[in-house]
Amino acid sequence: MSILSKKDLKSYVLYSPQHIARLEKAGLFPKRVPLGPNRVGWLKSEVLDWLQERIDQR
Repeated sequence: MSILSKKDLKSYVLYSPQHIARLEKAGLFPKRVPLGPNRVGWLKSEVLDWLQERIDQR
């Protein structure tokens, strides 16, 4: 299992942090994982699955 930081996420998803937060809130993007008081991450497998869904839909 691999966790992506906000910095790592930017190399996979070309959306702004604000837009990613809106998508998460709407249930359209994988939810972040709280790692500590001021740290979050995303499961790499979930982000890659989300990207694959976008590719499959085109």
